[in-house]
Amino acid sequence: MEKRFRFRHAANIVNLSTPLGLLLAAAGGASTRPGPDGLILAFGYRPRFPVAAAFTVGNVVLTRANVMSDRLVLHEARHATQWAWCAGLPMLPLYLLATLLSVAVCGHQGSYNVFERLAGLEDGGYPRRPLWWRRSRRTS
Repeated sequence: MEKRFRFRHAANIVNLSTPLGLLLAAAGGASTRPGPDGLILAFGYRPRFPVAAAFTVGNVVLTRANVMSDRLVLHEARHATQWAWCAGLPMLPLYLLATLLSVAVCGHQGSYNVFERLAGLEDGGYPRRPLWWRRSRRTS
C-alpha cells in the first residue's frame, strides 16, 4: 500500500472515525471485506439513512448494495481522505454545513457540496445543478 494510503488508514484509526464506521457497519448488519488502498467495504447495510448509493465513515465504505462500481469506490476513497484531513468527527458538522449550503444555492444536497465536488460529483453519481439565480425562467 502506498505511503499516503497508510497515512490515511492510520489517521482514521487514531481519530476514531474508522472504528465508528466499523460500529455502524456491524449495527447496520453489513458484511465487511478488505477493499483497495486500505479501505474496508461494508455491503448489505440495512438502515435507510443516509440516502445515498454509499457513504464513508473513516476508511469504511458502507452501502446497501451487494457490489459497487470502481468509480463509486474511488469517489468514496476520496471521502476517506477527507475524514483523515478533517481529523475525524469534525467531518460530520462540516459535511452537514456543506450539504445545507448546497441545498440553499441550488436545491440539491451534492451539486455545490464542497466535499462531494472534491470527491468527484460524477464518480459519486451526483448531478451538476445550476445555481438558483443562474437558471432561466423556463427551467425553474
